[in-house]
Amino acid sequence: MDRYRARRDKLRSNVKRKGVDTLLVSSFTNVTYLTGFTGDDSFLLIRSDGDTILSDPRYTTQLGEECPGVDLYIRPPGVSMFKAIEKIVKAIKIRRLAIEGDSMTVGLRDQMAAKMPKIELVSIAGLVEQLRQVKDKHEIAEIRQAIWYAEKGFGVLRATLKPEKTEKQVADELEHEMRKFGARAAAFPTIAAAGSRAALPHAKATGAPIGDSDFLLVDWGARGGLYLSDLTRVLVTGRLSPKFQRVYAVVLDAQLAAIAAIRPGIPAQDIDAVARNKIKDAGFGRYFGHGLGHGIGLDVHEGPRLNSSSKTVLKAGMVITVEPGIYLPGWGGVRIEDDVLVTRGGHEVLSGLAKGYEEAVVG
Repeated sequence: MDRYRARRDKLRSNVKRKGVDTLLVSSFTNVTYLTGFTGDDSFLLIRSDGDTILSDPRYTTQLGEECPGVDLYIRPPGVSMFKAIEKIVKAIKIRRLAIEGDSMTVGLRDQMAAKMPKIELVSIAGLVEQLRQVKDKHEIAEIRQAIWYAEKGFGVLRATLKPEKTEKQVADELEHEMRKFGARAAAFPTIAAAGSRAALPHAKATGAPIGDSDFLLVDWGARGGLYLSDLTRVLVTGRLSPKFQRVYAVVLDAQLAAIAAIRPGIPAQDIDAVARNKIKDAGFGRYFGHGLGHGIGLDVHEGPRLNSSSKTVLKAGMVITVEPGIYLPGWGGVRIEDDVLVTRGGHEVLSGLAKGYEEAVVG
């Protein structure tokens, strides 16, 4: 049995436990996870006795190549997705239909309720996303590859960094280098924030020369096949000040302590607390304003979340980021991020870029 069929069968069992026999998957990312289809604008109907992808003629050949064994309904030009859903649902005489409450639009849901009043619509959130939290060996291999692309690109960037380059040039060049090594694209718009702008956790790269500041925060990742990576490093491009060394040391200590605590059976909020307490004890607690990390896979931000309220229990196969940070307005910020696999015996840090003082200093 192929891995996509196994995923659909597991989902089918979970749907049945909810008291419904059929689920309409409307998240394009979830359709990809369940079938291997790499296109979009397509829904998937998970039935008790089989599965059907609802798509359009643009993808007929692609669906045949990527999704063997899955029934197809190719809606003719001019036929809306709603009409396709209505036709199939009525043909198989569904009484209770589960929908993805997190992804289906309110408009489509209301249209279905109005035109198919005899069918009970049951909103179910997170069923596929829960399956996606635990990666199989194929997914882990793809994430490893995405990390490799990201690290190779960063290596070239670091070796060619010059003070006259702007934040935007740094971001653009890094994305270009990753693609040269084989990445399909950047996982997200690269963050290159120099000096005081590093105090913005999601800073947008600007035309400011990096040489005007003493350090540069770079947050980047690569898209390999379908899976992504997400890393952050800080490079010292000017004077290595005592304040920078102090902040950097606290962040690195918090990250290493949190990583060391990762193992199956631990609530995600406990891992967050390890890093948060380190930063708080050092006097910077109010300058760490985001969660410690998140799952990574088909999306750059997915479950599980590592924050102070997450009760998700870590399981072997989860891949998470660990990215504590300290952000001081008017001065700048330090964040260090790695991608970590939860293993049966503990954890494995999948990313291998060095992160000590020596490696942070450029030139």
